[in-house]
Amino acid sequence: MNFNTKTYLSENTSAAPLAVFRIAFGIMMCFGMIRFWYHGWIETLYILPKFHFSYYGFEWIKPLGVYTYLLFIVCAIAALFIALGFKYRLAIIIFFLSFTYIELMDKTTYLNHYYFISLMSLLMIFLPANAYFSVDNVLRKKSYKNIPKWTIDSVKLLLGIVYFYAGLAKINSDWLLEAMPLKIWLPSKYDLPLIGDTLMHQNWFHFAMSWSGMLYDLSIPFLLLYKRTRVFAFVLVLIFHIFTRVLFPIGMFPFIMIVSTLIFFDASLHIKIINFLKRLFKYVVSNITTKSNYNYQFRKPITGFLALFFVIQLIFPFRYLIYPNELFWTEEGFRFSWRVMLMEKMGISTFKIVNGETGDFFYVDNKDFLTPFQEKQMSFQPDFILEYSHYLGDHFTLQGHENVQVFVESYVALNGRLSQPFIDKNVDLYREKESFKPKYWILPFKDEIKGL
Repeated sequence: MNFNTKTYLSENTSAAPLAVFRIAFGIMMCFGMIRFWYHGWIETLYILPKFHFSYYGFEWIKPLGVYTYLLFIVCAIAALFIALGFKYRLAIIIFFLSFTYIELMDKTTYLNHYYFISLMSLLMIFLPANAYFSVDNVLRKKSYKNIPKWTIDSVKLLLGIVYFYAGLAKINSDWLLEAMPLKIWLPSKYDLPLIGDTLMHQNWFHFAMSWSGMLYDLSIPFLLLYKRTRVFAFVLVLIFHIFTRVLFPIGMFPFIMIVSTLIFFDASLHIKIINFLKRLFKYVVSNITTKSNYNYQFRKPITGFLALFFVIQLIFPFRYLIYPNELFWTEEGFRFSWRVMLMEKMGISTFKIVNGETGDFFYVDNKDFLTPFQEKQMSFQPDFILEYSHYLGDHFTLQGHENVQVFVESYVALNGRLSQPFIDKNVDLYREKESFKPKYWILPFKDEIKGL
């Protein structure tokens, strides 16, 4: 069967799945903002630290002091408006900007699912998620029964990329042949009821979890797409994400993925969900004109932009191939590539401030400048170490120290291996600049991890 792009772009489908997705997405994002505030993480992660690690090119994005709370409030309200479908286009733009700003404030808090939320909210700016069952319908007295099929498929595609690329990343010798890092993590869950004592210490179980995790990620998008396996696939989604939530403290990500996969189901299920919500909230539908198809005013530029968006998503995770050294060791090209929970990496980094002329030196107590969480993340990530070195150099220069040089003695252990030297201790990192070029001052990895 030949695929015709023009014909595909003109196909329509029920607007109900995207409406349900919009409601679920908005509710979960609003709850996430409230949860973040409730646990005190705004203060501990963004207000109390003296220094914040930034992303290359986004150094200008910093926490806003006490106004950081206001940023979270704006983000939460925008998420609520998304769920309601009230001023949807403005709400999703504000949510994308505010959430992404929060994500970029401190690199220490990077998580794959934060990146996923930013991408999904960017995508949703261009989707008619308020075409059906929204407050905007009531205000405009107009609703649309059908929307372009590609709008729903674009959500499915982004979800499929996340899963499939996470599976590809697991095809490596540490994960499949050594069961690392699960062999380190799972025994610590010995206190889990029923399975703690019986399974968590078993070598075969570590390998079973590694291989099943890889196979799950690779296959689940296709199992969800195929109608005959969809219910089975959703059961797997429930089991997998609930089990990982029990085992690992990964926040709301499992629930976000569970709810998101509902969009793969036929419109009949989503219509039932919306009818239930109508009865529950006595949704007012009178005086609303229901039109058949939603039509984009600027379809060509929007579809062109989204085509470019997905090309970038497909290519960007492979940027690590341009770097010569071991990815897990240098982490050059590691972030933003759906490499989920693949490493157990611990390090210790000791910084020495030297007067370049006299040779006088002293050591830095990292606790004077970093929180324990920041210090932990900094100790094994090269770009963190470089940025922190510049911060220390600037700090002590402003204090009146002359001819400041910054050296670091760093040791890192990766996936159960013995600790080994990480950074060339003879390189003055205060003179090195951040860039996309390979970092020559990272010492070679004394092993090999085969795979993608």
